[in-house]
Amino acid sequence: MDPSVTQVRQAAPPGLEEYNPFTDGKPAPAGMAPKTAAPTVNTQPAIMKPTEEPPAYSQSQTQDQSRGAAELLRRQEELERKAAELDRREREMQSLSASGGRKNNWPPLPENLPVGPCFYHDITVDIPVEFQKTVKIMYYLWMFHAGTLLANLIGCLAWFCVDASRGVDFGLAILWFLLFTPCSFVCWYRPLYGAFRSDSSFRFFVFFFVYICQFGVYVLQCIGISGWGASGWISALTGLNKSIPVGIIMILIAALFTSLAVMSLIMFKKVHGMYRTTGASFERAQQEFATGVMSNKTVQTAAATAATRAAQSSFKEQI
Repeated sequence: MDPSVTQVRQAAPPGLEEYNPFTDGKPAPAGMAPKTAAPTVNTQPAIMKPTEEPPAYSQSQTQDQSRGAAELLRRQEELERKAAELDRREREMQSLSASGGRKNNWPPLPENLPVGPCFYHDITVDIPVEFQKTVKIMYYLWMFHAGTLLANLIGCLAWFCVDASRGVDFGLAILWFLLFTPCSFVCWYRPLYGAFRSDSSFRFFVFFFVYICQFGVYVLQCIGISGWGASGWISALTGLNKSIPVGIIMILIAALFTSLAVMSLIMFKKVHGMYRTTGASFERAQQEFATGVMSNKTVQTAAATAATRAAQSSFKEQI
C-alpha cells in the first residue's frame, strides 16, 4: 500500500461510534476500562413551593362563626336558666309540702279582714317556663280590663253630671264593673292559668269559648251604644255635644275599649297557636270532662242514690 495513504488513515479523527465523552480526550490504557464520574448527591432536603396561596378567611365566614358561637352561648344560658328555675320550683314544692300545703294568696287581702284570699296564684311556680310570659301578659290584660271598667264608671258618672237623663248608663256602668271584673278573672283567666299549669284540653276549650264572648263584649263597649252603660265612640260623640271636657274623657275611654279589643284578638290568636303545639285536642277535652264528672264526689253520691232508689223500687215491684 502506498505509504501516503496509510499516513492519512492514521491521522484521520475517530468516528462518532468511537467517541467517549468521559475520557476527557485521553485514551485509556490498554486492558483498563474507562472510569466514569460518580453522580453528585444533593444532601439538602427537597422544598416544594406551593403553586397557590391558601385562601384567606373572608369577613362573612368570620361573622358566621361569631354568630354560631353567640347562638351556642345563648342556648347554654337558656338551659342553665331553665335548670335553675326547675331547681327553685322543686325546692318551693318541697317547702310547701313540708309546711302542710299551699295557701291561697290571691287576692292579696290584709290579714285582719274576715275574708281571706280565694285562689293560689304564682305564675313562676305553677306555669312552665316557656308559657310564663304569655300567662303574665294575660294577667296584665285582665288588670287593664278591670282598670278600663273603672274608668268607664267614672266617665259615665261625668256624663250623668252634665246630662241628668244618663242615669241608666251610670247604673249599668256600676253593674258592669262589679260583675265583669270578678267574672272575667274566674271565667277566662283562671281556666287559662289552669290549662297551662296542667296541660288541660278541657280548660283550653272553656277559655276559648268564654274569651270569644268577652271579645264580643269589648266590641260592643267600644261602639258605645247609648243606654248600654259604655263610654264608647257613639256615647263619646254624644257627650261631646253636652260638654267638651266630658266628651274628651269619654273619647279616651273609648280608645281604651278599642285597645282592649285589639289586644284581646292578638292574644287569642297567640294562645290558640300555643294550644296547637301542646298536643291538646277535642277528644282529650271530652275524656277529661268525663273523668272529672265521674270523679266528682257529688256526682258519685247522686249516681249511687239514684241507683239505690231504682233497685229498691224494682225490688218492691217484684214483691
